[in-house]
Amino acid sequence: MDGVIVVDKPSGWTSHDVVGKMRRLAGMRKIGHLGTLDPSATGVLPLVLGRATRLAQFFTRDDKLYEGVIHFGSSTDSYDADGEPTSPEVAVTLDREALDKALDGFRGEILQTPPPVSAKKIGGRPAYELARKNQPVVLAPVRVKVEQLEILSIDGCEARVRVQCAAGTYVRGLAHDVGQVMGCGAFLRDLRRLSSGDFRIEQARTIDQLTILAAEGRLESALIPAVELLPEFPSEQVDLVTMGRIRNGRDFRVSPFHRAGDARFVKAISPHGELIAVGEARLPLVYHPVLVL
Repeated sequence: MDGVIVVDKPSGWTSHDVVGKMRRLAGMRKIGHLGTLDPSATGVLPLVLGRATRLAQFFTRDDKLYEGVIHFGSSTDSYDADGEPTSPEVAVTLDREALDKALDGFRGEILQTPPPVSAKKIGGRPAYELARKNQPVVLAPVRVKVEQLEILSIDGCEARVRVQCAAGTYVRGLAHDVGQVMGCGAFLRDLRRLSSGDFRIEQARTIDQLTILAAEGRLESALIPAVELLPEFPSEQVDLVTMGRIRNGRDFRVSPFHRAGDARFVKAISPHGELIAVGEARLPLVYHPVLVL
């Protein structure tokens, strides 16, 4: 069980809850996640299992795709539906053109102040601890990137939007800030992550589906094997002698006829089709194993 299982996280579960459940289903401790998802949000949560946890350092693609519903007319302290109201409800009928104009100020690279109810640290303590005790929360703005912010539909005081952004962007923060620009307040009522890096909702399994697979002894059928991860790294099949060299930490050569070319990293694949190492270029066609599974 070395690879990734993409979980369709249910609402109300923390990312840590999902990891704990998977550890019990898989009967193994070595499981982690590739980026958290708010408890109220649903959708793509990639979990790395077994020796594949060591590949986490190479998952540098951090773009996320979300669909969510923004409720206009009131605001909350957490910027989502789980928070306490911070303004009275007012009647709002959204105008698509006006809303799109407001959203335009949040497209591209922007400075975003994280929500006070968040895991951002202040003096070593999560901001949400201070916020829940009504203590002052002062967080510095962070530069984030919003590649896409599109209105999908409008229904009265609510707008369904699609957001593609870099890691570190708070979609509920976008909802709150847009509400401030519109002058009526807003919060994120619903959020679903459709992709995270290379992993998509079409690959995801629900907790119930994974529980059934585990009970039937077929949990491995949900696994994306380690050899299929990091598709941007060229693969180089090596023989048994070269495998031995790699396991001893020695450099290995790649074929000039394969697509490795001048790639910085390559995946060394055993004759049986298993990922055994990631190599980093040292010389033309010569790689050093920087990670051996």
